[in-house]
Amino acid sequence: MKLAIDAMHCGGCVRSVTRAVQALDPAARVAADLDAKRIEVETARAPEDVVAALDKAGFPAVLLPA
Repeated sequence: MKLAIDAMHCGGCVRSVTRAVQALDPAARVAADLDAKRIEVETARAPEDVVAALDKAGFPAVLLPA
């Protein structure tokens, strides 16, 4: 799934976003494009679960079309 995260501004943000996703699913893979403020997540969890985890971590995310 691809998500837009406007609050992601630096490498620390990327690490925090990755931790939030991997706290939900330790096997999840997260690839970030900091310049575009986008991440791509490979996980077995539902998109709404990932969005909720990111919101809770302070990084509101918008699910992008595939």
